[in-house]
Amino acid sequence: MIVSSFPSSVAVFALIILHASAQDTFKAAVYEHAVILPNITETAVSQDDALILMYKNLEILGEMIKQAAEKGAQIIVTPEDALYGWQFTRETIFPYLENIPDPQVNWIPCQDPQRFGSTPIQTRLSCLAKANSIYVVANTGDKKLCNIRDSTCPRNGYYQYNTNVVYDKEGKLVARYHKYHLYNEPQFDAPEKPELVTFNTTFGKFGIFTCFDILFLEPSVTLVKDFHVDTILFPTAWMNVLPFLTAIEFHSAWAMGMGVNLLAANLHHPRLKMTGSGIYAPHSPKVYHYDMKTEFGRLLLSEVDSYPRNSPTYPPAVNWTAYAKTIKPFLIQKRAFPGLISRNAFNFTELFERAGNLTVCQKELCCHLSYTMLKKEETEVYVLGAFTGLHGRRQQEYWQVCTMLKCKTTNLTTCGQSVETAFTRFEMFSLSGTFETEYVFPEVLLNEIHLSPGKFEALSDGRLVNKNGTSGPIITVSLFGRWYAKDALSHNSAVTYLPTFTLLMVVALQTTVMMA
Repeated sequence: MIVSSFPSSVAVFALIILHASAQDTFKAAVYEHAVILPNITETAVSQDDALILMYKNLEILGEMIKQAAEKGAQIIVTPEDALYGWQFTRETIFPYLENIPDPQVNWIPCQDPQRFGSTPIQTRLSCLAKANSIYVVANTGDKKLCNIRDSTCPRNGYYQYNTNVVYDKEGKLVARYHKYHLYNEPQFDAPEKPELVTFNTTFGKFGIFTCFDILFLEPSVTLVKDFHVDTILFPTAWMNVLPFLTAIEFHSAWAMGMGVNLLAANLHHPRLKMTGSGIYAPHSPKVYHYDMKTEFGRLLLSEVDSYPRNSPTYPPAVNWTAYAKTIKPFLIQKRAFPGLISRNAFNFTELFERAGNLTVCQKELCCHLSYTMLKKEETEVYVLGAFTGLHGRRQQEYWQVCTMLKCKTTNLTTCGQSVETAFTRFEMFSLSGTFETEYVFPEVLLNEIHLSPGKFEALSDGRLVNKNGTSGPIITVSLFGRWYAKDALSHNSAVTYLPTFTLLMVVALQTTVMMA
């Protein structure tokens, strides 16, 4: 575990200044970028050619940074892989990498670009932050020399890291984070231990990590629980997977479950199901974007509480098992049946009537649902499902999930397959479960992949309920739990994943949703 830190006397002095000038709110921006990709090649391009591509992307990012600043944003988050894409080997990514120093060196690249060798990308990002007086969060690649006699040192003599960088409004490098949980990224190395990176501003304490990291205890949960950050900065290249892991669905749920702001910037590449960015607060999404129909990026802005725990809208603490473990199970249908979601074997029971109380169990997890439909559509079937166990093909992350979802057709064998449209509205729903973990993320996804801001809440006793009248047409209502203590993953560097395009073919050909 690596923790960002400064000398104690400097840190104390800085905190005194920050406290004196603290702001209650700040304006945040995230940009969903339609990245310009390189030509796929088996041999490395020259550094000049790599820079030409990155400058093309930086020209677009620079314009968005300028627009965000002109609209009052104090910080902007851009996506993972936004400078060069993702289709690389270790050799072909190398021309795109720079040496990124530890932020403790007190460096403004825009003023001293040659201090750490050739750093044109870092210099450009620093100058964009300085020129627009805005914090800039970007994702790029870091290279670090290593001793080739060391058995862990790669053959080319460099460690290569998927890296987030943050520059303050003066252009100073204030944070550097190396991604730990890599996902189909043979071009990069994982650091030896998770890095826990934070920095303070006059508008809150920030933590940072990347994409797949959000599904694990470290660094994501540790930053919130142990380091008490107010806002997470989250560059991502997220491929949407229904019914639980579309970007806007899970990221908004994570912000609610963890009780922090989350600034999530995704790539925009609909052919690979990449879209979905947002600014998410603990009580509800502030603004979000999901677009599978166009090829264009989108800039999002919103006012956010600097210290959400002090806000009157901050939701109460939730005991996710309080209600479910104190009631007798509702009617358990004799016609319960198995089904697959993302290769996970769920137990399902159908919502036969327009209203009812149901329970379905799997091992130690029992899921309880009370509901009333506005009207039971004859062409739509809903089920209540329960799953507890190691997830999918990887068998590494331990999930506990209670879900009410729409089946793809009236044939029960389609329950759990990808669904994007629905017509059924619910006058009332209340979903709860006997979870063995405190880390539960409440999800509600509506017709055509929309969220439901202000229309549901998690009660302090662990029930996920609708509020403010009848719901919109529901695709799924879920409590997505992560039991980190039962994860089988010991070190992610040994993990391999299906290549991206192979994964897409599997998703397209299989009759069940698959999360690789």
